[in-house]
This record gives sequence, C-alpha cells and structure tokens, in this order.
Amino acid sequence: MNHKTAAQIRQEFIDYFVQKCGHTFVPSSPCVPHDDPTLMFTNAGMNQFKDVFLGTGTRSYRRAANTQKCIRAGGKHNDLDDVGHDTYHHTFFEMLGNWSFGDYFKKEAIEWAWELLTKVWGVDPQRLHATYFEGDAAEGLEPDSEARDLWLKILPPERVHPGNKKDNFWEMGDTGPCGPCSEIHIDLTPDKSGGPLVNAGDARVMEVWNLVFIQFNRAADGKLSPLPAKHVDTGMGFERITSLLQGKKSNYDTDIFTPIFAAIRAVTGAPAYTGKLEAPADQSRDRKEAPSDPQIMVDVAYRVIADHLRTLTFALTDGATPSNEGRGYVLRRILRRAVRYGRQYLGTHEPFMCQLVPAVVECMGDAFPELTKSPQHVADIIRDEEQSFIKTLDRGIALFDEAANYAASHHHGRISGEDAFKLHDTYGFPIDLTELMAEERGMSVNIGEYERLMEEARERARSASKQESEELLSAVDAGFIERIPPCDDSAKYHLSESFESTIAACTNFGSRVPAVGAPIVIATRETCFYAEQGGQVGDTGTTSTSTGEIVIEIVQRHGDKIIHLGRIVKGSVAPGQLCRMSVSERRIPIMKNHTATHVMNWALREVLGDHVQQKGSLVDPDKTRFDFSHPSQVTDEQLGRIEELVNSQIEEDLEVFTAEADQKKAREINTLRAVFGEKYPDQVRVVSVGVPVDQLLDDPTNDEWMRYSVEFCGGTHVKRTSEIGRFRLVEESAVAKGIRRVTGVTAERALRAEADATAVARLLKVAAQADEMALPHRIAEITALMNQAELPVVERARFRADLAHLQERLKKVAKEQAKAGAADIVAKADQVLASAPRAGATAIITADMGTATIDQLRSACDSLRSRAGSAAILLAAENEGKVLLLAAMTPDVIAKGLKAGDLIKEIAPLVGGKGGGKPDLAQGGGPDVSRIGDVISAATASLKGRLA
Repeated sequence: MNHKTAAQIRQEFIDYFVQKCGHTFVPSSPCVPHDDPTLMFTNAGMNQFKDVFLGTGTRSYRRAANTQKCIRAGGKHNDLDDVGHDTYHHTFFEMLGNWSFGDYFKKEAIEWAWELLTKVWGVDPQRLHATYFEGDAAEGLEPDSEARDLWLKILPPERVHPGNKKDNFWEMGDTGPCGPCSEIHIDLTPDKSGGPLVNAGDARVMEVWNLVFIQFNRAADGKLSPLPAKHVDTGMGFERITSLLQGKKSNYDTDIFTPIFAAIRAVTGAPAYTGKLEAPADQSRDRKEAPSDPQIMVDVAYRVIADHLRTLTFALTDGATPSNEGRGYVLRRILRRAVRYGRQYLGTHEPFMCQLVPAVVECMGDAFPELTKSPQHVADIIRDEEQSFIKTLDRGIALFDEAANYAASHHHGRISGEDAFKLHDTYGFPIDLTELMAEERGMSVNIGEYERLMEEARERARSASKQESEELLSAVDAGFIERIPPCDDSAKYHLSESFESTIAACTNFGSRVPAVGAPIVIATRETCFYAEQGGQVGDTGTTSTSTGEIVIEIVQRHGDKIIHLGRIVKGSVAPGQLCRMSVSERRIPIMKNHTATHVMNWALREVLGDHVQQKGSLVDPDKTRFDFSHPSQVTDEQLGRIEELVNSQIEEDLEVFTAEADQKKAREINTLRAVFGEKYPDQVRVVSVGVPVDQLLDDPTNDEWMRYSVEFCGGTHVKRTSEIGRFRLVEESAVAKGIRRVTGVTAERALRAEADATAVARLLKVAAQADEMALPHRIAEITALMNQAELPVVERARFRADLAHLQERLKKVAKEQAKAGAADIVAKADQVLASAPRAGATAIITADMGTATIDQLRSACDSLRSRAGSAAILLAAENEGKVLLLAAMTPDVIAKGLKAGDLIKEIAPLVGGKGGGKPDLAQGGGPDVSRIGDVISAATASLKGRLA
C-alpha cells in the first residue's frame, strides 16, 4: 500500500479518468437534491445523471468522472444508527465514480478499474477478487458471461466468483434502467485465504468498487427488454479506499478525519482519540450493558461528532435547514445526537459543533469550494440549534435516567412509551435518541405505546390549529360533509357579478328558527367562489334565494366538496332552492397580488440565483407574502432590482396564459417553478406570464423562456400584467435560518407607499436644514410618519440612514449641552465641598444637586474625590421625575469599613427604590422625589455616625 494523502487519492482518481481515459470532470451535485422530490438526500453518484439513464435527458459529454457528496441518513438508505459504533459507517461520504452514457462498456470499465487499483495505487493484485452476475432463471436472465470472461483474462478462476441477483444485479427502482454489476473485493486476511468470504458480510474481505452495467429496462409488468444504449455507472467509497491505501484498519484513522478529531479535542478538551470499539463488529448492535472502559464511549463520541459535523456542514451549505419535517428533521436529529454525545462523553456544556465548522472547511474546501463561501452562516445555524437543544438536554438526561431506573426495577428494562413521549414532547428528545440511550444500557422502549401517544398529540395539534371558523364548522353534525355532493368550482376562474347554482345542503348549527346574524353553512352543486388553497385566501361575497340572503365569509375545500360558511342577512334558505352567488370585489386585489407573486418569484430567481425555492406564501387582498430559501439578508440593491424586474413585466402588459397539461411534460419547461415536495396530480394547471402554454410545451428547453414566470398553480389571476398597476416591496426579514420573507403590495397600495415615501423624503430635506432648536420637532415628525406609513423597504432603509444622521447631530447638540450642565454641577459641587462638615480629615459631602443626569453626578463625584483627598459622598438629583442617587468613597474611607454600595442599599428605600454597586462607587434611585431631603438627612446621619 502507498501512503498518499486523502487529497492526493481523490485527485489521482479524477486525473486518471480525465487525463488517461478521456472523461469529463463533472462537479458534484448538491447533497440536497432540491430538484428531485423523490430523494431526501443525494445518496449515490448517479443521482445527477438519472435523467440520462431514464432517457429523458442528455449531456454534451459521453464519459464523466467525479467525487459525489452523498448523505445516507434517512429513508431507504439510513446508516445513522451505526455511525460511531464501527469503523466504516458514515452519514456523509464521498462516492468516487466514472460513467459512460452509451459509449464504452464492460471491457473498458473492468480494465481501467484494474489498472487504477493495481498500477496507479499499487494495490496487491494477489488480494483482489471479482464477482459477476450468475443469472436468474426466474427472470429469464443468463449469467453475465461477458464480465466473467473479461475477469478471467486478469484473475485466476478461484478469484472470480458468481453472485446472485441481490448482490450482483442493480435496479434504479421497480421500473426503469437496470443491469448486472461486477464488484471488486479485497482480501485482508493474513494468509490471503478469504476467497470463501466474498459477499459473506465479513469485514476481512471487503467490497472496494462496484461496476454497474446498465443494459436492460424493466417495464411496469416486470418484464425486461434490452436498452438501445448501454451505460456504465461505477461507485467506490472514498473513505474506504483511502483507509485501504493508507494501510489503516479504520476509516476514522485516515487523514480525512484526524484533523477534525484534533479540532474536537482542542475545542472540547476531551482525552485523545484512541480508536476503541464497544465490541467486535458482529456484536456491536447487541450491547447489553455500558462499556466498562469509559474511553470506549469517548471514542464513539469522536466518531459520531466528526461524521455528523461533516453531514451538517455540507447539507447546510447546500441549502438545507434544520426543521421539524422531512430532511430538516433528519438534520436536527443528527445535530442533537452529536450534541448529546458531546455532553455525556466529552463533557461539553456550551455550543461546540459550530466551532468545528472551520475544520471541515479546511479539510475539504479545496475539493468542494462551495464550503468556503459562507461557513459563518453554517456555523450560525448550528449554534442556534445547539443553544436551543442544550437548554433542555441536561434536564432531559436526568428524566431519562429516572425513566430508565424505574423501567429496570418495574418493567424488565423496558422504558414506557409514556416516558419516551414525555422526553420527546416536553424536552425535544427525538425517539431515536431515547432508543439509543436505552440501548447503551441494554434496555428497550415501548415504541407501540409511544406511537399511540404521538398520534393523539398530532390530533390535538391539528384540532388546536383550527381557526374560529373551523370551530363553527365543528358544530355541523358529523355526516354533513359526507352527505353533500361534489361541487364543480370551474367557474371560479371567470369573475362575474352573478352566478346561478342550486343549494344542495345547508345547516344552521341546530337552530330551528335561524335569526339574522346567525351562522350558516351551505353546499352548492356549482360555485364561483374560490376556496382557500395554495396560499391564496378564499373568496367572500353573497348568496341569495327567493326567500333569503347570506353573506359568505369563508369558503373551504374538503376534497372535491366545497363548504360556504356565512351569516344570515335576511330570511332563510333551504336545500333545493335556486341561488344567485356573487363574489365580492375583494377578489380583484387578490388576483393582482397572486399574479404579482408569480412574477416576483421569477424575479427572485433572476436576482438571487437558482437556489431560491418557495417555502410558503400568503396571497390576500392586502399583500403578497412570500417565503423562500436564501442564506443571507437580501441587500437593498437586490431588492431594488427585484422591484425593477417585476414592474418592467407589469409595464410590458404581458398576457397571463393558463392551460391544463401533463405534469411530466410540463416539468421539462426550463423556467418552470414548482414548490419542492408538493404533490401534484398527473394533469396540472400551468400559469404562464407572457408565453402561451402550448408554445412552452412544444419547445420546453428554449432559453427564451427563462425570461418569463411559469408555475403550477390552481389560483386566480389577472388577464394581463398591466392590471397589477404597480408593485413595491414593503418588508424583507428572516423567518428562520436560511429562510427569508418578502412582502409586496400592488396597485393603489403600492402607489400610496410611494406617496408616503415622497412625503418622508421631503421632511428629511427640511430637517437637514433646520437649526438646533427646531431639530427635535423635525425628527419627531419624521419618526411618527415612518412609524405609521407603509413605506417601500428600499426607501425605508435609506430614510433610516438619513434619520440616524439627524439623530447623531441631535446627540452632539445634547452632548454639548450636557457638558455645559456638567460644568454647572461641578461648580455647585465645589460650593458643597467648601461647606462640608468633616470627621477628622474626611469630608462628609451630602447634597441635593437639583436637576442633573447620572453622568453629571459622576463628574461631580470625580471632582469632589480628587479635591477633597478623603471623602464620603452622597449626591442626589431629580431627573425626568425620578430620584437619582450616587455614592462615592475614597480608598481610606473604604479601609475604615464604609462602602458606597452599602450606603445606597440603606437609603434608597426612603425614595421608594433600590440600588447598589462597588465599594468605591454605587448608584440607585426611586420614584418619590418629595423625599430627597429625607434621604440627604439619613445619609448625613449615617456617615457621621460611622466616621465618628
């Protein structure tokens, strides 16, 4: 074996395939696959080429090589629970790979793999074994004799092994591209006798490289057919090959991890890493008691923290954020698992993971330069998560200990689901953390009971989140929604003053004689009302029959059924009646705001980048509020550019097109924006601002389309962008780490915001020319207008800067006035000193200084102490209707036992307050100005008595 660094090994792999074998180096795709809702994390090197294998995409190259960032910590591929307990499992790892897209095939893949391993890296060829697919009669698949024969030209027959479908046939999924694979294994037994251990799950004979030959397509009926183009997809674990080439028994002993271990020790002060394990690998998941050697768990903690730190740093860099759902929850679990190990086994009490981010950047920033762009942002996210969890961790551990002790004595070592639920619900302990802590004690958890309690809690949460309107709906008898027929709401897209339908059902919440103002729910066979959905609020309006009238306040969708909640205005209505439905004009600003939202989403991508993903929205008559992924505050310059782009499309008077389309085909449109993780039907409604939908579908990859907004959307929109009128952003803020929020207004409201901005600008100009006497009034006037007006966010930021300059100017004026006042106070203090009584050489100075600030009293005290030589001082003053007290003692007085803090504590209650401080200087105060004389008398008597 050689002793190259990990960085050299990585680069040699890439250089071999690029320089010697004619491959194109393709940078790793993000480990957070924002464009693939089927994946929680990127878990294999082929993920970014999946469209090529599926035949839905192409590349400009036919050979590719890279090292891919992968995370396996959730879903089908989940190594989280094993990390730390052995030497080779990781949640984050690199996958070295080379690919052929219909170019070379088995011969080249096998020959190049052999040459790289044995000639470039110097792996002992006598230790290498190869496997090939043995065939499967049930599938009608012949043995892969081509791969077998190619290996027999290199290896003796006893080191070429057949493998079954489980080990040697790769499939992307239930359908799609698939094919046989050939694995290269290395025999690490001392005498090279490990042939029988190939594919036996023994760590002494380890898989090194998997060569996949994609040559079939599996149809929906399960049948296989040959692909017109055959592909190669290989994968080799970087950590594993580095361990092998560096002659290490553990991946964690390589220089991939040793610098991170050094950082962990430096930050935590933990004992050095020694590489100990809890038990032999085949027993590690059957621990019955905690290890007797405490160093073992220290080493487990090192491995857990280093691995989890890499996962978090890469995932957060690539745009993920910790949360309570999906991949965000997985990341939160990973971080909390690492923090818990640090707390229990390395003795950490403060956030420490955030301090380790630079170590990962230092180790891997050259290979993955994206790490160097915003490491502080990543560290800030981790710090916030750590601080949140640490607050409850110690209490949680204590409660776990109580639950575990009780379980040991009462439940045969099985922790109750109730205790596990309490840890999760009250103290933020994920259930897997409780299970792990239990396992470390040889215990288990009653998961069934825990899940039941969790479901009950979810149901309570769902009920608690309902609004007042839903509380009214709960009064409907249980079968009402089930009894009503489906409702055709296609008319919602055509705003009309009057729409006719038939009332199918209604309920008056048990009232036999409904009164005016009473709530009522109706269901109709058709409706022109939009039910709240997709971030757009529902419509309001009226519904009337020949016998009554209802004001509709809330419209809700329940699958294909729609309920209208309102209040009776006149008479009564009944099922079977013909009704006239009219949507209020409130719909018009909603449509303007919704179309503006689409154009703004497009503009955000144009200005900030393709990483911007929608994270939530609210469209109502007043505004559009839009949450999106972005790592930092949006600058004023960027906000201005976003507004400029939106308004330019408004001014272009673009037509807004809508059409139903096949979802799969629509997703090919290069500019299309869909909400990540949202489930869309096979047929989707496409809203395109500026281009007919059929043109987009006919030529989906046309770069011209990137100039336009195209989204999946079921909401209501204006017909042309000019109807929006005007657009301004009035807020930009953070919602969570990595999530920003912008709020925009349109039409008259946007114009009003601009008019208010003009007024503020005019006042600022006047204030800049005002004299010192008028300046406070001008600043108050501007501040009041800015507080009550809705201003465009860009102008508001500029106004705040201008106002800050005015306030700074006012502070200078006040400071000069205060300086003059201080001089007056000091002069008055000199007069007090001249008449002060003495106890021996010590002056007893107590005085009411009239009106003064605390800083002015300090100046007076400083002057008195320096001039008196030896003094005990208590000064009082009135300031803004309250009493200020300041006591000071010279060092010789302190030596006699008198302390300023003690004096303040003694006399401050006389004015209804309190205070304290150091022996040489202390302050206090209170609200009772009428008793300043009393406090002066008390201080004089106290000082005289103690200095006598």
